[in-house]
Amino acid sequence: MKRPVLGFLLSLLVTGLCIAQTATHSFLFRNTEFILDGKPFQVISGEMHPARIPAEYWRQRIQMAKAMGCNSIAAYIFWNYHEVNEGKYDFTTWNRNLAGFVKIAQEEGMWVILRPGPYVCAEWDFGGIPSYLLKIPDIKVRCMDPRYMKAATNYMVALAKVIKPLQITQGGPVIMMQVENEYGSYGNDRKYMETLEKTWRDNGITIPFFTGDGPTTYMLEAGSLPGCASGLDSGSDQGCFDLAYKINPGVPVFSSETYPGWLTHWGEKWARPDTTDLLKEVRFLMETNKSFNLYVIHGGSNFGFTAGANSGGKGYEPDITSYDYDSPITEQGTPAPKYFALRNLIGSYLPAGITLPAIPQPIPSTEIPEIQMKAFSSIWNNLPHPIPSIQPRPFEVYDQNQGFILYKTTLVGHKNGTLKVTEIHDYAIVFLNGKYIGKLDRREGINTLQIPSSDVKDPVLEIFVEGMGHINFAQEIIDRKGITDRVTLNGMTLMNWLVYMFPMDEASMSLLIPSAADPGKPGLFFKGSFTLTNPEDTYIDMTNYIKGVVWVNGHNLGRYWEIGPQKRLYCPAGWLKKGENEVLVFDLHQTEASPVSGKKILE
Repeated sequence: MKRPVLGFLLSLLVTGLCIAQTATHSFLFRNTEFILDGKPFQVISGEMHPARIPAEYWRQRIQMAKAMGCNSIAAYIFWNYHEVNEGKYDFTTWNRNLAGFVKIAQEEGMWVILRPGPYVCAEWDFGGIPSYLLKIPDIKVRCMDPRYMKAATNYMVALAKVIKPLQITQGGPVIMMQVENEYGSYGNDRKYMETLEKTWRDNGITIPFFTGDGPTTYMLEAGSLPGCASGLDSGSDQGCFDLAYKINPGVPVFSSETYPGWLTHWGEKWARPDTTDLLKEVRFLMETNKSFNLYVIHGGSNFGFTAGANSGGKGYEPDITSYDYDSPITEQGTPAPKYFALRNLIGSYLPAGITLPAIPQPIPSTEIPEIQMKAFSSIWNNLPHPIPSIQPRPFEVYDQNQGFILYKTTLVGHKNGTLKVTEIHDYAIVFLNGKYIGKLDRREGINTLQIPSSDVKDPVLEIFVEGMGHINFAQEIIDRKGITDRVTLNGMTLMNWLVYMFPMDEASMSLLIPSAADPGKPGLFFKGSFTLTNPEDTYIDMTNYIKGVVWVNGHNLGRYWEIGPQKRLYCPAGWLKKGENEVLVFDLHQTEASPVSGKKILE
């Protein structure tokens, strides 16, 4: 029998009952150790994000993490999910109810580690930073730019009011909090990091802090803070830990992101990393009694327009809607094979007589037979009031985050030739005199096409642009959407545009009216209905469509794209109802209705 793990013993024997009560515990650093209630504590954490999980399933997902051997839950908090509109904060509704999530973790006997940003990355739109800041032409983020800091401070003050009573010192389960995220991969403004820490302290956050960075000298020097634990992304061997101890001595070091899976972009194959290195890393961490956080133990979904994007060497790389991440707990909450491998490995270190909790029953899912769809409406018959603009401007200038915008102009002077959209963000379909003539795609570097000759005296050019995820990592995160610079035809800058906004948010979708649609002009909505006697989770299969967005009973499931790999979108049972249900599809290219269906699994 391997030696007992103190973290497990303490968690199972002490916190299993007490944490669900209002008893006050203590969590602190003693040199290089985490100390819980006066004893060394090994943090074994599984990360999941409340914003990516239906609130009805929070408890089941947390129970799954506990049954795999975790004693803690780590959670990113997405600033822009809680401040959708500038100055208006929501910490109470559905899966924005942060205190509700933390209290469920406490009821399940789990400690909580919070990662509130202001920047988090996480393959989330703009790394969690609100896009309204991009209205400011010269904004700088993740530094002491006073405009950024004012917005960030307002968010931190509002969030601190939620977190303060949830701290371990107040009888809650929150033991530790992160300052920013992987800052050493981005910048070196120590004053910025120190100011964030001080702001939390000034607003009643008294628990210990940590930073998280890659295990390299330059990242740790730029990103760590004295007195804050050093998180490693990841800490796979003793050399990583020794380096962190050397650069930031006298504090604990832990693997803040040990990766069971990985992210996937549109057009790639599914990321399916082998478990050999994972099990080797976790075995090392368990053998040496080092704390760690599995990023992620459960990924969930990028519902709506919340998925981010990367820019890592291949240009623009938008993230898929699913955040399954090939994690131990699948998007739908079931155990994957690596769940059992990790459960067996971690469980083998338990003291004699201690066993892991039983694995929770899976949440049921269902198949839905083919749903017949019909053309319902068209963007062209739902044009909002236009905004005149001398030149096209980005979405954010018009107070729009993502969705779509139509840019329209009459050609004067040049009327055919090479059309170039400088910095198209991110995808567009182009029309001349109402006829589709081609697409533009930032991902593939396509920003030009040929405008054919026309016998129309004053040809009309329309560019319908989709803004996909804002870049969430590294130096390209100032990433405005739409036409971000200019449009030229044979080098001539085209002026005098009409701009039509299609945010496709709840408010704008409520104004959508049915209409007869020109079947030859893309930009169509398709609608169908289906009946359920017992609503259960399902995946809407979009194999028969090209590129667009799906809503079920008014809930935005997210984007689909024929380039894959994802062809099915997760729809939780809570968005379905007994009796008749409605599915609405907006497709950028499809001109004929095709059926959709429901499947039990992602693929």
